[in-house]
Amino acid sequence: MIIATTPTISGKRITLTHGLVRGNTIRARNLGRDIGAVFKNMVGGEIKTYAKLLEDAREEALERMMEDASRLGANAVVSVRIATSVVMAGAAEMLAYGTAVTLVDE
Repeated sequence: MIIATTPTISGKRITLTHGLVRGNTIRARNLGRDIGAVFKNMVGGEIKTYAKLLEDAREEALERMMEDASRLGANAVVSVRIATSVVMAGAAEMLAYGTAVTLVDE
């Protein structure tokens, strides 16, 4: 499956637009990790446990979006975007969305 943030793919032609596809996940922080993050926040630097949490959430949201596109018979998703939102204290949603299409070589 081809995934792109652009609306077109070089060397390919869209023959069918299937419509909007999306995938999401909601992740919560871990209390044990929060304690370590507090100390990291005091001295500065990257909070690697949170970075990993967000990376995993992005990958899961993208996987779910691709599964949605596959169910529609698409072989690509174009104009992909990723959004985040806080759903409650300590939890956030990661949403991946785009347009499912069928591509052929030009």
